[in-house]
Amino acid sequence: MASVHANVDMTKHWNRHSGGFTYLGLMIVVAIIGMVSAATLQLGSVLQRQAAEEELLHIGSEFRNALVSYGNATPVGQSRSPHTLEDLLKDPRYPNPRRHLRRLYADPITGKKEWGTMSSPDGKGIIGIHSLSTATPLKIDNFDPEFQRFERRTSYVEWAFMAPQEPGKR
Repeated sequence: MASVHANVDMTKHWNRHSGGFTYLGLMIVVAIIGMVSAATLQLGSVLQRQAAEEELLHIGSEFRNALVSYGNATPVGQSRSPHTLEDLLKDPRYPNPRRHLRRLYADPITGKKEWGTMSSPDGKGIIGIHSLSTATPLKIDNFDPEFQRFERRTSYVEWAFMAPQEPGKR
């Protein structure tokens, strides 16, 4: 009987101490899961930002090409630059719809349909657009040749998508 009683005491003693180790082990596992989750979220954020930058480059090209198309379609004696971005959707200089851009895209960095615009020298038309985000780009080099002027820029505002000033050039 004494050995049974000693055995029960030993089990109570072991359970009391093993509960502390189990709790400590659980806390370590929770901490590791928290760190992995935080790292995963941070990586996801970076990947999302990279995708937004690539989309900004694509959309900027679309706007630049639309500005070039608008300029190339200009009747003699009229401004080669649109007065508003909406003029790229439906060119007001023609009675029949003439479209240079399919739609006004949202800025993938800010998520808004607002863009910064650059005015023509006479101040009456738009010759380029840029994001209104002052955030620092992730991409700072290794741009395609058409975007090499964006290298080492410190803000998306500096990524200006402009029509060339000479007629017919892209």
